[in-house]
Amino acid sequence: MIWRDLLWPHRVLLIALVIAGILIGSAFAATPAQAQQLCAVDLDGSGDADGPGETASCVGTTSGGWQCPLERTWCAPEPGGAWSCPLGAQYACQTPASGGVPACTPNACIDAAATPIEDEPVIDDPGAPADGPIDAEGNCLGNIEIFGGRALRCRPAGLKTTFSNCCKDKGKIVKDGMGSSIASTQTKIAIAKGVFTGAKAAYAAFQAGATASQAASAGANALVIGFDPTSIAISLAINVMIEFLLTSCDQQDMEVGMLNGSGMCVEVGSYCSSKILGICVQKSKSHCCFNTKLGRIIQEQGRPQLKSFPDGWGPVKTPNCRGFTPEEFQALDFSKMDLSEYYSEIEARAQADIQIDMKDRIDAYYQAIGR
Repeated sequence: MIWRDLLWPHRVLLIALVIAGILIGSAFAATPAQAQQLCAVDLDGSGDADGPGETASCVGTTSGGWQCPLERTWCAPEPGGAWSCPLGAQYACQTPASGGVPACTPNACIDAAATPIEDEPVIDDPGAPADGPIDAEGNCLGNIEIFGGRALRCRPAGLKTTFSNCCKDKGKIVKDGMGSSIASTQTKIAIAKGVFTGAKAAYAAFQAGATASQAASAGANALVIGFDPTSIAISLAINVMIEFLLTSCDQQDMEVGMLNGSGMCVEVGSYCSSKILGICVQKSKSHCCFNTKLGRIIQEQGRPQLKSFPDGWGPVKTPNCRGFTPEEFQALDFSKMDLSEYYSEIEARAQADIQIDMKDRIDAYYQAIGR
């Protein structure tokens, strides 16, 4: 039984990229044939070709070939009707199939169908399962994890996300106390898993033909099942879900968006999650997301105190987000931890609750006297 706290000189890269099913909704107006001819260029000298404007669909030429539009330069007329490329004689001048002045480019097109993109497996961490017995009061009799989390990833702007930033902070959606209204530990759902349930429901509904709004509503309904409704900003959650559904962000991007904005995630690092010809075209940021902000803070400041976490959060691609054992938890020195971030939130929340309570009492008074 697992108990949780509720839960790189500048170089040109010539790359063929598969875009069928990837560049959904992008500005590349490619025909099916064009979709098999792409190029990518490291324009910013980062060593990767994952930035906006660094990937493009090749255009057809009158010779029946293809030309990369990136860093394309118009050719200059020569005596006798010939054309010369300002970039060098090694680059051929080609006329677009649509006609016009010939152009040349230092970047080549490659048949993307023959060079598939290599994707890293998506982090799939369901979290520690409830795998042990409990007593009559619902107390765990097996292994215990305290402040356990889940490994998740989100993707910044890149090819696979059609250059949408799926790691953008979406604001605070869930509170620390979410789920506290459930009495039975057997039915208690951790926040991280609750967000997973909501995101999954939204995507399932959207894929089944529901509108983004309908799917988001389904996701929000699933999110609050078993939770205290006052612990989640439903309208904000719905808006966030709609935004994700209308982009190339996926379910896990959505999960991180809601949890990270709520202060419940630690960013472990960035890694290349999609590459072609050994060159990165999409990065991902890995996280450990916990069930409360307090859990995240204690994990963040507690791990450096323990010898059992020599590598901190572990490998970037597969973070170690497990909770503390009771022995590890007892060994923590809380006097060395800065919990001010959490305390300030509690104080702010208390003030807000007082104001809400006063307003409710005043409203009730006016209703009682018929005003």
